[in-house]
Amino acid sequence: MAIKFQYNKTSLNEMGKQLKIRQNALPTLKNKESALRSEVRQAKDKSEKLIDELNASLKKYDYLASLWNEFEPGLIAITDVDLVTVKVAGVKTPGLKEIHYEIRDFNAFAKPAWYADGVAILKELSRLGIESEVYKEKSRILDFQRKKTTQKVNLYEKVQIPGYQEAIRKIKRFMEDEENLTKAASKIVKSRHEAEEEEQL
Repeated sequence: MAIKFQYNKTSLNEMGKQLKIRQNALPTLKNKESALRSEVRQAKDKSEKLIDELNASLKKYDYLASLWNEFEPGLIAITDVDLVTVKVAGVKTPGLKEIHYEIRDFNAFAKPAWYADGVAILKELSRLGIESEVYKEKSRILDFQRKKTTQKVNLYEKVQIPGYQEAIRKIKRFMEDEENLTKAASKIVKSRHEAEEEEQL
């Protein structure tokens, strides 16, 4: 990205301002990138931990496998999932607030005694699965923002800051050269003027 500038004091001041903005913003961006990297790792770990818990719970209830055939499929259903917005390092991410279930009435006397436990088990398994998905999405959003922040850090650090510094150097050099030429020209004019005055005497 070529930085456009003119060889004058106004442009020099503008380049100085832009350079300062980027130099001041860079540490904040680096901190944000570091915080996002850490949060991405935590969200991924949490998602994986929840999946492991879900798999462990499924194994734990393996002994009930034959009983599930007696369980009514439509007895429990998820009607809604409430999510909240959680800000992490300035990025909006989802958080699980509540899962709403609809449990159809059943006759506790006519149905097996473990039905109530079955409902609790299904609630727990679904919570683990849903929460894991929420953390997976959180990790995806944070990772996307981290990549954008990394790009901005690289743009500032490797392109714009050196570009503005180079532009400032060029403008200063040009202005110094121009000043030296002006001084040299005025010396020549002065010495000619003096020479002409001496000739007239």
